[in-house]
Amino acid sequence: MQHRQVKAPRPARLECTRCGGSSAADALATVSRCCGMPLFVHYDVDAIRSGFRPADLAGRRPDLWRYAEVLPAASSPVSLGEGFTPLVDSPALAARAGVRRIWIKNEGRNPTGTFKDRGASVALARARELGVTEIAAPSSGNAAAAAATYGAALGIRVHAFVPLDASPAVCEQILASGADLRRVSGSFLKCGTEAAAAARKHGWFLYATLREPYRVEGKKTMAYEIVEQLGFRVPDALIYPTGGTTGFVAMWKAFDEMERLGWIGAERPRMIAVQAEGCAPIVRAWERGADRTEPWGDVRTYASGLGAPTVFADFLALRAIRESGGGAVAIPDPVMAEWVGIVGRDTGLFVSPEGAAAAAAVARLRDAGRLAETDQVVVFATATGLKYVGRAPRPAAPHGRTP
Repeated sequence: MQHRQVKAPRPARLECTRCGGSSAADALATVSRCCGMPLFVHYDVDAIRSGFRPADLAGRRPDLWRYAEVLPAASSPVSLGEGFTPLVDSPALAARAGVRRIWIKNEGRNPTGTFKDRGASVALARARELGVTEIAAPSSGNAAAAAATYGAALGIRVHAFVPLDASPAVCEQILASGADLRRVSGSFLKCGTEAAAAARKHGWFLYATLREPYRVEGKKTMAYEIVEQLGFRVPDALIYPTGGTTGFVAMWKAFDEMERLGWIGAERPRMIAVQAEGCAPIVRAWERGADRTEPWGDVRTYASGLGAPTVFADFLALRAIRESGGGAVAIPDPVMAEWVGIVGRDTGLFVSPEGAAAAAAVARLRDAGRLAETDQVVVFATATGLKYVGRAPRPAAPHGRTP
């Protein structure tokens, strides 16, 4: 089947997320020179709007590159089928949790089994355009697997730095793509330190969370897809498992873009960040009314995607929570393990503990009065449960809602 191809305009500029200072988008960038903070890509929406309306999506390719006008490097993407994942209506789960409707955004359908493919597809395509041939990728596992996969497809050599206790399945994915796998004795933070040192020594590009501007662009397409899949309206809330916060802040950026494009109005979903009880810096900062997080000491969670003890873009995530009237909630590991089974029985989907945590959070938020019986929400299953086979703790004693 032939799909309509789109030649996209180039990004207009990069903007510091702290002070708003601008820089050119045609050179390789990491963080802002002014504040050392994450950079966001901005587009000339006035030039795009007339040719990028909801009706213009008809007949486009069924992957994230259907939104080419608001993506970089879209003139020559290499796609493995990332994005445009199903939004699964889950009435039994909604009844159990006590809300009107739950849709599960099933990101396990991406090529490597996680939403990380969105960021890797866009960021590495842009990096290749800007002359990058070799990268250092620190990761708890899944982001490195995505980087290795897209690096192979794009001709970029990937050096993946992952903890010794990273999932064996993920390590096999990394090796299968021909990447250089480096097992690090220590925490995820140690992986970042070693990757940064190696990048400086060898002249590799450091592909680290929110320390380059283009992974956000890939992950923001989750919000574009949800709005399109819901008939160009927004749900009442997004329930999102949040570690490094890239996807969380990316979607908040996307809603602003869609309003400026005229796709939606000023309405926004409440942004709910879900973390592990054993690593919850965003939850703690939100509960204290703080604008920044403090480093989390002893990380204890089997959900590797939630094991981020420091959060570089914490102020952006906390701003999105507060501006949307959202919140943050922490889920214990045994409850995640229990809800992997609950989601499986209610929907047939085998989700990772991160997605199970998001589902469990709906019931907890409903019990606390922070979600209403009439609410319609999207729960993000950010990865397939196959990534965690054999690694789950003993589930909690059953206590979830029953229909």
